[in-house]
Amino acid sequence: MKYAYVNGIILDGSKEMEPMQGYMILTDGEKIEAVKEHKEQGDIPAQYEIIDLEGRYIMPGLINMHVHLPANGKPKDKQDDNVKKVKLLTSNGFFRHMVRVICEKYAKTQLMSGVTTIRTMGGVMSFDSMIRDRINEGKAVGPRILASNMAVSVEGGHMAHSLAYVANSPEEARKYVEIIAKDKPDVIKLMITGGVLDAKVKGEPGELKMPPEYVREACDAAHGLGLKVAAHVESPEGVRCALENGVDTIEHGAKPDDEIIRFFKEKGACHIATLSPALPYAKFDRNISHVSETEKYNGEVVFEGIVECAKSCLENGIPVGLGTDTGCPYITHYDMWRELNYFHKFCGVSKAFALHTATKLNAELAGLGDVTGSIEEGKCADLVVTSKNPLEDLEALRNIDMVVTRGKVIKNPQVKKMPQVEKELDKFIERT
Repeated sequence: MKYAYVNGIILDGSKEMEPMQGYMILTDGEKIEAVKEHKEQGDIPAQYEIIDLEGRYIMPGLINMHVHLPANGKPKDKQDDNVKKVKLLTSNGFFRHMVRVICEKYAKTQLMSGVTTIRTMGGVMSFDSMIRDRINEGKAVGPRILASNMAVSVEGGHMAHSLAYVANSPEEARKYVEIIAKDKPDVIKLMITGGVLDAKVKGEPGELKMPPEYVREACDAAHGLGLKVAAHVESPEGVRCALENGVDTIEHGAKPDDEIIRFFKEKGACHIATLSPALPYAKFDRNISHVSETEKYNGEVVFEGIVECAKSCLENGIPVGLGTDTGCPYITHYDMWRELNYFHKFCGVSKAFALHTATKLNAELAGLGDVTGSIEEGKCADLVVTSKNPLEDLEALRNIDMVVTRGKVIKNPQVKKMPQVEKELDKFIERT
């Protein structure tokens, strides 16, 4: 279909974006054909179906750089046994089919919330790339997916035996990268450190688990196959090890020192901040989060480390992207807008820069800068429409009036939300 979006206020995704009025967006199939001045009805070519935005705001679709499709963010009273759970859910064909169906549903939820591209960072078997292909083939409705499938970890490491293979030598780390690559993922994920809940004592979140030689071998294997490497790291030691041995993107992060900043610059790496998952551990009352005193303390360490990593990288000209780490408790598939809000609130960036980061910059960091992320001629028609202006209040992104995914229009997209999640997380958003 050819569409002409008229009477809207355009936010184009650029770094210094300002509202643009008096323009129309012409799309032809998947692509933006032109962004032209619009003064009267006669400006619109006859073959285009008119979509009158009636003064609403239209912008690029959001891009979520860190998603786990198998979980939905539902609050829990206690930790799951992920190893046992994944073993059961992959034990027969019926269960595997249900896992795929559920993950596909969660991917669709991302789209209905205004996220037109996601980057998965650890999933069950090869379901991420399978769902990516089904969406690309028109067999399912969902966002564009950059898939990582299973990750590589070590014995006792983060997500070992559940969402990650366990390597016991550098050679095995390489072997698992090659195994993962057979399903044609878009990125390789390494679990280099532990996480908040992996730590047994206060002050040890993000303990280095994967030896440097494993990291180096895995990165060499991935790069040799033309794949970038992302790494789960939550301590300065982990960030340093990751960067020194070839990792391309630091997921989560920790407070950097001068050496780490130098490594970021020398390696051309970037930081993917995920403020959302650490916030409930760090900020919630323990009666709500149901975590131990040690876990809350470590959550605060990780949260502050992510904030400091983002701030330091920004100050030093190192790119910072945004993702939600969806699947962690209280982190849903429909709340990417909160990550932008936290970025503004805790890292001190402008609302325009937060929106730019979640659109055009995230696209560039994902290797899709020539495909999506901005409203420009030749880019994919991945668009979001809101009634209110997110440059004035990022909460405008909470309720989406329309999503356009690769040119296909979805009016009044619906998302089923969790009241408990809304109630608790709303205490930490910045309102204007």
